[in-house]
Amino acid sequence: MTTTPSDPTAALPGRPPVVDLAAWQAARDELLLREKAHTRAGDALAAARRRLPMVEFDGTAEVVGPDGPVPFLDLFQGRDELVVYKHMWYDGAPHQGQCEGCTTTAWHLKDAVYLNARGVSFAVLTTGRWEEVASYVEFMGYTQPWYSVRDADAPVGGEMGHLTSFLRDGDRVFLTYSTTGRGNEPVNGSLALLDMTPYGRGEAWEDKPEGWPEGHSACWTWRSDADGNAAWGPTSRPVPQWTRPGATPVQTLGRQGHHH
Repeated sequence: MTTTPSDPTAALPGRPPVVDLAAWQAARDELLLREKAHTRAGDALAAARRRLPMVEFDGTAEVVGPDGPVPFLDLFQGRDELVVYKHMWYDGAPHQGQCEGCTTTAWHLKDAVYLNARGVSFAVLTTGRWEEVASYVEFMGYTQPWYSVRDADAPVGGEMGHLTSFLRDGDRVFLTYSTTGRGNEPVNGSLALLDMTPYGRGEAWEDKPEGWPEGHSACWTWRSDADGNAAWGPTSRPVPQWTRPGATPVQTLGRQGHHH
């Protein structure tokens, strides 16, 4: 295909080949077979997940929220199922010094109305002191319930950065499932949408056709400077924070940002 300076696509680095609609549909149908197999494999994994054994623990273990100390059982809000995200926390750090990886998970689930409609409650747990956590939650504008599990043992407390599922049977509480790393991705719909785009996530690890942009380090878009450019360091912050009232680039981080 010949391009000219007036062709707006001429400057794009690496593009899919241009074909007619019938050829595109044939290629699309071929890929659809693989996508359907992937979906069925995911369904089989979900079925196996439902068959995992579970671990009972003390549901009276205290967590701290806006109403002070409450038993973990309260997080179920009367429902039988509960999913929590365990948000990493850096004591004493300013708002922009908190984990950008955990921010991308918490930000993508602004509320749990659809989970609630299915009989599932949701909460965010973190090891920060409640006074710091409450200030952060207010700054971020979060509406989902947050709790400090600073002094709680696992599986209420413990390691952060996990999605974890629980089941309640009356006053008995059970741990049923937990994941971390890329297992947290189902919450982040932005990643799924990026996977549908021609250039993907723009990350170096991705398998790309020859001629595509080289890509950046993983999660490179999760922090930015005041102008929206991906950046890591003392004048950057997790991307959604720039939408918050009073967000400025002048505060100094207590630690250098990094992804998890």
